[in-house]
Amino acid sequence: MPRIVFHGSDGERRELDVPIGHTLMEAAVDNGVVGIVGECGGACACATCHSYVADAWLGRLPAMTEMEDAMLDAALDRRATSRLACQIEMTEALDGLELHAADNEI
Repeated sequence: MPRIVFHGSDGERRELDVPIGHTLMEAAVDNGVVGIVGECGGACACATCHSYVADAWLGRLPAMTEMEDAMLDAALDRRATSRLACQIEMTEALDGLELHAADNEI
């Protein structure tokens, strides 16, 4: 099973196995990663799963949709590496991806 390295907004580093087809938001919420809230349940409607992707991985992710881009415009501290974890579905190709949670606690 592919693994993701999550860095919670509290600084804790966790390596988690993520089933193929699950979103990174689902994996983070299911495993209590601090900073990934997922308030809207993955509907791309709240930005409480705002995360920063490690630079080396940015080009390997699927392209951002217009909806995700618009939602990130409302997020605090948007960066060039910002993505919504609810919009990234786990694949074998993402094994080893590093994601840093923004401070999304509400």
